Amino acid sequence: MLSLRERALLGGVATGAISVAVGTLAVLSYINSRVSDQFDSNLRDRHTQLVVGLSVTTDNPDALQDLMFDPAYGTPYSGRYWQVTNGSDEVFTSASLFDETIAEPVVATASATFWNTTGPEGEALRSIYQEISYEDGTVWGVSVAESRDELIAERRAAQRSLLPVFTLVGLIGVAGSLLLMSAIMGPLRKLRTDVAHRWDTDEGLKPDDYPDEVSPLVDDLNKLSRRNRDIVSGSRRQTADLAHALKTPTAILRNELSSLAEHGATIDTAQEALDRIDAQLSRSLARMRAMNTAELSHSRADLSNSVDRLSRLFSRMAERDGKELEVIRQKNLWVRMDPQDIEEVLGNLMDNAVKWCRQTVRVSAMAKRNSIEIHIEDDGPGIPEDDRREALRSGGRLDTSVAGTGLGLAIAVDLLNAYGAKLDLGRSKVLGGLECRVVINSIHKKPSK
Repeated sequence: MLSLRERALLGGVATGAISVAVGTLAVLSYINSRVSDQFDSNLRDRHTQLVVGLSVTTDNPDALQDLMFDPAYGTPYSGRYWQVTNGSDEVFTSASLFDETIAEPVVATASATFWNTTGPEGEALRSIYQEISYEDGTVWGVSVAESRDELIAERRAAQRSLLPVFTLVGLIGVAGSLLLMSAIMGPLRKLRTDVAHRWDTDEGLKPDDYPDEVSPLVDDLNKLSRRNRDIVSGSRRQTADLAHALKTPTAILRNELSSLAEHGATIDTAQEALDRIDAQLSRSLARMRAMNTAELSHSRADLSNSVDRLSRLFSRMAERDGKELEVIRQKNLWVRMDPQDIEEVLGNLMDNAVKWCRQTVRVSAMAKRNSIEIHIEDDGPGIPEDDRREALRSGGRLDTSVAGTGLGLAIAVDLLNAYGAKLDLGRSKVLGGLECRVVINSIHKKPSK
């Protein structure tokens, strides 16, 4: 289906073209009519001149050759002719007819008659004929004719002279249509831009900024936005309540397992199963929370602050094991994500890096042209290229030598996907271990209020 812009553009151009075409045809028709009328008027004037000349030469019609001064009458087949006939079937013609004659109407009338006929060598003529009765009692048929080529030439000359004008009018009409389309589409473009950046501020769209035809739509969008925010807020509260409700039973189970361990029971299998249950619940709850948040809230997260806070936490963990955490990040980095979600992503990735590194973990966060990139690298064994897709997809543990559930990467992928971000795994060029590259298409600076 064509977009509104395409419809307006095609409609405007088509309307302008049709208007110009119809106007051109109307003007050309008027010009043709005027040229034809002028042509007939000139014929009538020459006919009147011939009638007057004949009135003084009825006794010697050959003298008309001297009275009709137009040089075209003396040039054979010049396209301009005159002819007079009397009741004795005598015919007197201009020298231009040479040895030819002009046909006369079958039905003779006392009034002047215009008609189309043929002349010398089949030449198309426009002729005027009238029977004239003079005071001496004689009746003469008086004809004046001119080649229709002259009429066609005059029409074409008039059309050619107006062609640049019609072209200019056509261009003005098309340009006007384009300007009209742009003016009409302007409020819709503004609405599209405002809707696309609706989360940049907490303010709703202002109906007064749009024409009356668009204002009701803006009101509806504001109502829908408020309703979605309410739904999101309710969903997040329900998710938090569910998480709290599930944590209590799992805490009780852990306490029971600890009691059994104190009495010499082997709890490793049960402990691992409970850890995986907790991880699966965390993954499911994180996914539910992100799905209800990513596109429907005004959430903003200060990424720089989150990186600093998590770095302090994991730096202490690394120091206990004799490891080192390096942090490089720009200031004032903001992302369009819920703070809890981005911190859960970074927390899982940094936790994995600290667990698996041999000595060093490096975290960097930088603003690119249209995105923010976060790199978390370590000098550990890394993940073979053939296993990286499986590690992101299922969360299965590829190595059980280090404690954990193996769901940290999967949880991070779920949360990032909900916000249109992505996580790529590779090998660190600097440290040689695993590199986790997070790309978030989002804002780089603190949003205005």
